[in-house]
Amino acid sequence: MAWWQAILLGLIQGLTEFLPVSSSGHLMIFKDLLGVDAEGFLDFTVLVHLGTVLSTLVVFRAVIWELLKGLFKFRYNDQTDYVCKLVVSMIPVAVVGFFFKDYVEGLFGDSLTVVGVCLLVTAALLFFSDMASGPRGWVGTNTYRNGISYWQAFVVGLGQACAVAPGLSRSGTTIATGLMTGVRRDVMAQFSFLMVLVPIIGEQFLDIVKSLSATGQFFSGAVSGLCLALGFLAAFLSGLFACKVMVALVKKARLSWFALYCVLAAVLVFILA
Repeated sequence: MAWWQAILLGLIQGLTEFLPVSSSGHLMIFKDLLGVDAEGFLDFTVLVHLGTVLSTLVVFRAVIWELLKGLFKFRYNDQTDYVCKLVVSMIPVAVVGFFFKDYVEGLFGDSLTVVGVCLLVTAALLFFSDMASGPRGWVGTNTYRNGISYWQAFVVGLGQACAVAPGLSRSGTTIATGLMTGVRRDVMAQFSFLMVLVPIIGEQFLDIVKSLSATGQFFSGAVSGLCLALGFLAAFLSGLFACKVMVALVKKARLSWFALYCVLAAVLVFILA
């Protein structure tokens, strides 16, 4: 991997992690387009994912701090309620990650055809969520505490668990699922990004442990330290931008435009495949 490829892939990861267009799918597409060697690519994806996690922590640092302060008051307040619902949303993906991760990876593999199909599924979810939450949508507002109920948090978590498939956007799936169950756009914009923090960190931790057990070291060394550092920095900086933009877009803009983009990306994938 060349240094400029690392920067480009880091930028792609940072932008697409928060936009509802699938970061994993785009990394696979551009890996093939750029002719990047598959050896060591897992190390690179671990680092760039951690870069976007750090950008999320920076963007939502004030919210996270308030949640932690409320949680450690050790009473059931709004912050404790919110954290509990975040935990509930993580249950489905935790089950998949701990018990079915290897099976899922073997099932989907690195096939571009799978990426294309999942991009079409993402497009459908985004389109129907716009229809559901629009002025003439079939879901109404709710009066649940913090704007989301436990059952809605669990359903959104199921959406996140399904998004382990490459090409199925994690942010797109969680946001669309939330909107279709009646969660307000402003509530879902924040909840969807906070709920993925622990699962992403856990997923990358499992990958590091897997690499450590197989090779005896955290990273294989197939990708240079410079490329890893550049990719991490590019993902972090572009993630800061994309996270802020996506929060604003979810609150106001139509997600159907992203659905159209996913369809066009899927067509390109099918041509490449």
